[in-house]
Amino acid sequence: MKFQPVSLALVILLILASHARGAALSLSDCLEKAEKHNPELRTLAWEPIMAEQNVAQAVSARYPRLDGRVGYTMQKDPQAAIIMGRVAELQDSDYAHGGLEALYTIYDFGKREARISQARATADAIRSRYDARRTDVSLQVIEVYFGILEGMQLVEAARDEITQVEQHRRMAQALFDEGVVTRNDILQADVRLASARQTLLSRNNSLDNTWLRLNYLTGSAPSFRGELSSEAGIGDRTDAPTGDSAALTKRPEILALRKGVDASQAELKESRSAYLPELYTRLALEYVDNSKYREQTIMSAGVGLKVNLFDGFATTAARDRAARNLSRSQDLLRQGETQVQLEISTARNDLRVAGERITVTETAIRQSQENLRINHERYKERVGTATEVLDAQTLLTQTRTDYFRALFDRQVAAARLRRALGEL
Repeated sequence: MKFQPVSLALVILLILASHARGAALSLSDCLEKAEKHNPELRTLAWEPIMAEQNVAQAVSARYPRLDGRVGYTMQKDPQAAIIMGRVAELQDSDYAHGGLEALYTIYDFGKREARISQARATADAIRSRYDARRTDVSLQVIEVYFGILEGMQLVEAARDEITQVEQHRRMAQALFDEGVVTRNDILQADVRLASARQTLLSRNNSLDNTWLRLNYLTGSAPSFRGELSSEAGIGDRTDAPTGDSAALTKRPEILALRKGVDASQAELKESRSAYLPELYTRLALEYVDNSKYREQTIMSAGVGLKVNLFDGFATTAARDRAARNLSRSQDLLRQGETQVQLEISTARNDLRVAGERITVTETAIRQSQENLRINHERYKERVGTATEVLDAQTLLTQTRTDYFRALFDRQVAAARLRRALGEL
């Protein structure tokens, strides 16, 4: 049998698609893919690069400035002077000219170094903000990853409920055929079955949307589906004290705010030095193509002192703005440190409560299963009602749902605690 080219290509695509859907996908794989391919991080990665260019631009002030110029002047009449009653031409009517000039600031009372320090502190702050955003994306990946695992368990619980309701309906139908129960039992089962199927549709849709979110965060194709590991976990950290000071040295957000304070201090220092003079040196080479001059090439050197006398209060405004910007940066740092302490305490509480919820729901599941078994047997023996059986089935599904949510909420809370401690 020979395959047509189109059919062969279709078979290959189906095999590849099947392989892609069944590929193992661990949590570490997702985090690595997000770091490399997340659309937002790839865009933000340009900011540290551009900040380094700002540093290079600021450092360039340490070197001399060299300017060159050339030109050609055409005049209606040459410039002339009257000497002893006689007119003497001082230059040709048309002439070429050019020159080189080197300027170098010898000392400016720290203005140049303050500008460099500000650029470097700003670059460090931008890098720390990028790291903070990368950590945020990692936390989102962890939340979505465990959200998918939770969604899969909830879908399975919804399917089990449908199976249980279908079994109960068959039993109710059999008892109705025997004339033991009324048609109301069948109608109750049909209504509850429709509700269970609607829940399954809703949970499947939620699961698909969560997959789309994970694919966006990791830069994968929207249709990609992998085999997630149900054994993935985040190491717990419950031994660190509330408001752990070590987190203030690890959190990239705090490092960025501290560098912001450094940049503001350098800005204030630069604005204050604007009131002070600058000492500079100048080297120049001037050339004029003028037949009237004996020396057409002139070299010169000089040292000068430059100071601003009045600029419309622009320097004063810049100093006041820098001082207020420093105060704002310090307030932001204090706010950030307080927020980190709040995040640590909140995440630790969530982790503790999620563990307690798991213990409670584990017991409740066993009790709900036994409750369903008893009511099922009572209905079989015609001493119980259909409503009791259906309520027991709903109770078991709800208990399993609570358990799975607590189970994965604990993993997310552990990840949030690690992030709060600067360890994610």
